[in-house]
Amino acid sequence: MYKYWGTFLLLSIFISCKQVKTDKDVNNVEDIVISNELTTDKHYGFNLDDFIVVRDTVKRGDSFGELMIQNKVDYPKIAKLSEEYRDTFDVRKIRVGKPYLILKSKDTTEAAQVFIYQNDLINYTVVDFRDSVLAYKDRKQVKYVQKEAAGIIKTSLSEAILDQGIDYNVTNDLSEIYAWTIDFFRLQKGDKFKVIYKEKYINDTIYAGAEPIESAYFEHNGTPLYAFAYESDSLKNIIDYFDDEANNLRRTFLRAPVKFSRISSRYNLKRKIRYYGYKVRPHRGTDYAAPVGTPIMATADGTITESTRKGGNGQYVKIRHNGTYSTQYLHMKKQKVKRGEFVRQGDVIGWVGMTGNTGGPHVCYRFWKNGRQVDPFREKLPAAEPLPEDVRLDYFKFISPQKAQLDCIEFPEKPDDELLTLN
Repeated sequence: MYKYWGTFLLLSIFISCKQVKTDKDVNNVEDIVISNELTTDKHYGFNLDDFIVVRDTVKRGDSFGELMIQNKVDYPKIAKLSEEYRDTFDVRKIRVGKPYLILKSKDTTEAAQVFIYQNDLINYTVVDFRDSVLAYKDRKQVKYVQKEAAGIIKTSLSEAILDQGIDYNVTNDLSEIYAWTIDFFRLQKGDKFKVIYKEKYINDTIYAGAEPIESAYFEHNGTPLYAFAYESDSLKNIIDYFDDEANNLRRTFLRAPVKFSRISSRYNLKRKIRYYGYKVRPHRGTDYAAPVGTPIMATADGTITESTRKGGNGQYVKIRHNGTYSTQYLHMKKQKVKRGEFVRQGDVIGWVGMTGNTGGPHVCYRFWKNGRQVDPFREKLPAAEPLPEDVRLDYFKFISPQKAQLDCIEFPEKPDDELLTLN
């Protein structure tokens, strides 16, 4: 597995700063509770003791209609569900591996009364065949627990981080927040970071993942960099990250078109290759090594101008972002977009492959400015929209307690003790 951060990282995680209080309850319970789930013997809003319960997962070749007919549901009810509740539950789109429950009557017919489809750990869909047919979506009760993390750059990032308790999404979020202010391929030994985020739990004990980072601090080459998630009406209800001076940390372009990859070859007009007798063979792109099938993302909003296959480029996509910038993504296994489509930053446009002239799976990312290929890492690209002046006062008031909480989180005193500790 290729690493997104190709340098040094030692994480030492701990909970601290208990003296700092915020206006938010750090152990709050989401205000979405199933109304009739009043006792501990009820699940998904039903008392399971009233039914014969069948638990299973969708197998390859399964269809919803056949499952229901096998469990004695009349076909007219299945047809009504398919016709009237498609927006709530599309019977054609049950996915292999997804768990489900069938609640069957305890009489001699043992007919299916209720079908419960688990969309994910939190969200589920209920199909009630009693009386007539009813389908609705609901959520399990979720508890949010605020966590603090701090670390010092020491050694290489590895899967051991995940093995010892750090959620994948926290690492990913941190890299994306600072994608344009910090080059994570060139971290320095001694760089530091702090993050505040929430973990989700079902029934107080079942871990259901981490929420996006609320605030962060990164000290890179001795320079402190704060980041705070902020949403307002002026931002069209889009959450973005700003520093302690209200500057937007995002740029109009993502730094990389793939997540958790590594640069295998940089833009280099003087590159020499042994295979060609060490003659100069300019490389006008940046190669990101990644496994075949890794999603490739559009690095900025734009219109697809090419989605085809050609010579050594293999299968590729080219996007025109505006009158100045265009990008191209080579050696795809398959494209997901067609010429003329408009895509947004972060949209998947294809998957990593090995088509064309390539010695291994990667995406060659090419960047045009005014019709000329350039190195995006050397370009001073425009920032995303700044925080409007009329909301800055509210913003500074909003981040004040978060900044205080970040400032009092202590870094580990003995970074050499362990690669990772959790409390």
